[in-house]
Amino acid sequence: MPANLYETDFYAWTLEQSKLLREGNFKRLDLVNLVEEIESLGKQQRQELRNRLGVLIGHLLKWNYQPERRSKSWRATIREQRREILQLLKENPSLKPYLGETIAHAHESGLDLVVKETPLDYGDLPENCPYTSEQLFDPDFPADLNPT
Repeated sequence: MPANLYETDFYAWTLEQSKLLREGNFKRLDLVNLVEEIESLGKQQRQELRNRLGVLIGHLLKWNYQPERRSKSWRATIREQRREILQLLKENPSLKPYLGETIAHAHESGLDLVVKETPLDYGDLPENCPYTSEQLFDPDFPADLNPT
């Protein structure tokens, strides 16, 4: 395996590393880069959780602060983000302890989304996330989300 395969052809490097692992050929593994990539995978899961929560919070804020502009698209986005977040947490239960911290960070992204997509400005919106984690994942919240 070329010493610089990690820098020159990442995909080939991943194939080579998985082959070496399957064969039990641990001496030839690129441990420094392998450790870095495994750590990066965990960070990606946290980032996905934060991104999806940001979209969810942003759409809930738009729903609450612009009732006259509500749309099927907003409703579908709220449903989709809830479903995907719950699946992510089911597949990665060790992310749950970070949920409170992640919600706080995601709220900032949600605010940015609202400000970009609506006439509302930061001063029109709550400084802290107004939703509990229970509300964020409750398919019946807010009460007027689901048409009867």
